[in-house]
Amino acid sequence: MNQFQDLPDGWPAQLVTVIDTEEEFDWSAAFDSANTSVAHMSGIHRFQEIFDNVGVVPVYVIDYPIASQDTGFAPLKEFSDDGRAVIGAHLHPWVSPPVVEEINDRNSYPGNLPRELEAKKLEILTDKIEETVGVRPTIYKAGRYGTGPNTHDILEQQGYEVDISPSPPMDFRADGGPNFSRYPSRPCLIGRRRRLLCLPNTGAYVGFLGALGPALYPAITHRALGWARLSGIASRSGALSRIRLSPEGFSLSDMTTLASWLFARGYRVFVLSFHSPSVEPGHTPYVRNTSDLEEFLDRLRGFLEFFRDSLKGKFTTPHALKQELCAPSG
Repeated sequence: MNQFQDLPDGWPAQLVTVIDTEEEFDWSAAFDSANTSVAHMSGIHRFQEIFDNVGVVPVYVIDYPIASQDTGFAPLKEFSDDGRAVIGAHLHPWVSPPVVEEINDRNSYPGNLPRELEAKKLEILTDKIEETVGVRPTIYKAGRYGTGPNTHDILEQQGYEVDISPSPPMDFRADGGPNFSRYPSRPCLIGRRRRLLCLPNTGAYVGFLGALGPALYPAITHRALGWARLSGIASRSGALSRIRLSPEGFSLSDMTTLASWLFARGYRVFVLSFHSPSVEPGHTPYVRNTSDLEEFLDRLRGFLEFFRDSLKGKFTTPHALKQELCAPSG
C-alpha cells in the first residue's frame, strides 16, 4: 500500500517541470532501434529560455540516444553545470543497450521486460549519463510511463530516489502498458523500504462527474459511440474531462482548469510534463509547423506564469520537494 505524503497546511502549491528528453521517431509507426537522431536538441534553448525567465529549474530525464551523443547531452550538461537544470534518466528499451528483446509494443514498456534485462538497461543508461553529463541520476521516469512489478526494487537497488513514471488518469492496457486510471495525482513513498518518492505526472478526471471518470470515460469514448461525440458534450457541459498537465494536446485553459480544480480540492504538488522533440516542428503530433511551435511555447509560458501569479505557487525540484515532504513533523 502506498504511503501518501502531503505538504504541511498553509504551504503554497509546488510545481515540478519534467521534459522527457529523447530521440526523434514517428509516433504512429512501429518502434525501431535504428531511430536515434537527436537533431532537435539544437533548439532545446527555446524551452530553457522560458524556464530561466520565470525561475524554473526543470528536470530533463534523458534516454540513451541523448546521453550517448554530443548533440544530445552537450546543452544539458551546460544547463546542469550552471545549476539551471536537473538531470534524470528516461528508459526507452528499444534504443537502450543491450537490445536483445523483441521490439514490439508490449516491450516498449520497460516494466514488461524480464527483471534482469530491465535492470541491465537502466544500469547502462545510468552509467552513460554519469560519463557524459557528469552527474549520476537519481530521478527516473520510465519510457511510456511503463513501470512494472520489478521497477521499484530495481530503482532502490541502483540508488534512485524519485520516480516520476505514473501518469494518471491514463490507461495504457490496450497495448500492454499499465493502468493509471484510478491512480491519484498525489506524491507517495513506494518501494520495499518506502524510500522512493513517487511524483505522478499530474492528471485527473475533472468535472461534476469526475468521481465517476474511471468507469464513465471509457464508455463515452468507446468507438461504437463515436458518432455521438459524447466526450465533447461531457467536456463542454462541465460534466467530465480527462486532462493531463501538459501543453501537448491540451490548451492553456485545460491546464489552468485542471490545476485550479485540484488546488481547490487540497492538492499542492503538481508535475508538468512534455517531450523534448516538441521543440522543433515535425517530430511530435503536437508541433507540426512553426505556428504550432509558437502556440506551444505560449501555452508553456502562460501556464508557468499562471501557476506563479494566480495560484501563488512555487517552482521546485524533485529532491527539494522530497526533503520538504519527508521532513520530520514537529
